[in-house]
Amino acid sequence: MADMGAFRQAVTAWAAGGPEGPARALAAQLPVRAAVLLEGPSDVAAVDALARRRGRDLAAEGVCVLAMGGAMSIGRYARLLGPSGLGLRLTGLCDERERPFYSRGLADADGPRPNFFVCAADLEDELIRALGVGRVRELVRAEGDLRALRTFLCQPAQQGRPAQQQLRRFLGTKKGRKIHYGRVLVEALDADGVPAPLDDLLAGL
Repeated sequence: MADMGAFRQAVTAWAAGGPEGPARALAAQLPVRAAVLLEGPSDVAAVDALARRRGRDLAAEGVCVLAMGGAMSIGRYARLLGPSGLGLRLTGLCDERERPFYSRGLADADGPRPNFFVCAADLEDELIRALGVGRVRELVRAEGDLRALRTFLCQPAQQGRPAQQQLRRFLGTKKGRKIHYGRVLVEALDADGVPAPLDDLLAGL
């Protein structure tokens, strides 16, 4: 039986130059009604974690949460999945510095311009500010990464940098760490402390 994971794989293959048939067939079979276009897998982990906290099964709702492998891919994914492609409703989340890519890419898609939501620096920065540096350090300790953090903070490049920037950089220093903490940080948020871009994205689905 087909699932949303198979659809994501088919779309990724299509965007890389593969055939459109598998994605189109799965979109109809599932069915899929909307796509959330995100830059990377850590963003997917955060969106999925918040949906679970709120008792929602996005896949069952026909929503595909998709990592594009970078903001510069937005135009291609919008053409494939939007009104001129599979006809899905599009939305997304991006970093402030990537806003121009999203604006141009989504403007090129036929039909009404989709809503997308912008993080000040990136989603990790939003989550760290929402939780506070002290709470994030507690979570790093609880996840068994305190020694790695202390080693990282001893590096000359980290001296004098604000603690929030240090933590944000630390999350990206090891493969898979950003994905892991995308879930961990969201699960630790107070119910009323969800960063606005993430909260607004989920509320709009």
